[in-house]
Order: sequence, then structure tokens, then C-alpha cells
Amino acid sequence: MNATNRTAKGMTVGYIRVSTTGQNTDRQMDGFETLNLDKVFTDKVSGATTDRPELKACLDYLRENDILYIYSMDRLARNLVDLQCIVKGLTGRGVCIKFLKEQLTFEQNGGNPMNTLLLQVMGAFAEFERSLINERQMEGIASAKAKGVKFGRKAKLTPDQTAEIKERLMSDPFVNKSNLMQEFDISRATFYRLMSIFKAEQNPT
Repeated sequence: MNATNRTAKGMTVGYIRVSTTGQNTDRQMDGFETLNLDKVFTDKVSGATTDRPELKACLDYLRENDILYIYSMDRLARNLVDLQCIVKGLTGRGVCIKFLKEQLTFEQNGGNPMNTLLLQVMGAFAEFERSLINERQMEGIASAKAKGVKFGRKAKLTPDQTAEIKERLMSDPFVNKSNLMQEFDISRATFYRLMSIFKAEQNPT
């Protein structure tokens, strides 16, 4: 619905963010089912990134008397400062914000002072929890590396597949290289790197 079609009572808007394109929005949408929202914006990006195009579009779209519904605080902001800035900016424009999970509402002129305090406390705890999670992840990776676990991308080709590519290249100098790349699902860079290896094996220095 365009801004020109807005009613005086305002619009009901939802914002959803999932961390990756592999996650779905069902859990967050569950809380929106009974709201009959006029419009929903959805980002599929990490919360840590500043590039959240749908959030920007959402913030640009909102007008005075609109109500913004969000599943939880950590879906909206990157950190506590970001959270406070967005909430203050929206409420200052006359937009009402409702966090469903925390059951908190923020309105123009500060609204409920207790909610403002809870925003600071809960936002700080969420930020602290994220830092602990990151720390545990780094410790886990360091521990795994110490035990010999290797990280990074797995080899695209098995030894047998590599040997087959080599045999076909060596036996037929006119073999269709594009077909080989497609057949083994490898990039041009990977293919020509293999060719360099094969040639080096044939002509050792």
C-alpha cells in the first residue's frame, strides 16, 4: 500500500530478520498471524552487518501513527546503541514499536518509563550474551585446531575424480574442457589449476 493510501489511524507494519538465506521466517511469523499486518519487510542477513536493505526500506516507509511489530529486540538492532537509536528515532516520529517476545511497547514521549529501562537492561544482556557466544565459538575452534581438526572448505574432487580428469585430458588433447568442468561441477579456476598440476607432474624440473 502506498503512503498516499494511508489512513489517519496509521499502518500496521512488521519487520523480520533471519541470519541466513537458509533460515525460514516461520518462527517469527507465528507471532504475527493474528495481527493482520498491512505490510511486512524481511531481511535475510546477519544482524552484525550494516547492510540491511529491508530494514532501511521499513524505516523509510513508517509514518506517524504507524505501529511497527518485531518478534524480538535482537531482530532489529546490531547492538544496544543501535537498538536505542532506532527506537528513539521511530518514537520521535510518532511511530509505536511493539516487541512481541519481550512484550514491550515504546511510544512517543517516552511511553512507559519502566519499558525504557527494560530496553536498556535487556538490550545490554542480549549484547553480553552474543559476546559470550562468540567467545565460546572461538575457544571451541582453538581447541579443535589443537586436536588436529582442520577447518575450511572440503576438497571439491575426490582422488578418483581427479585421476579420471587427468586420464581423460592426457588421453585426448582435444577433449571438450567445458563439458569436463560441467560434468565434475568445478570452476574454470579449479580446472586450470589441475591442468597446471598435471603438466608439472609430466615435466618435473
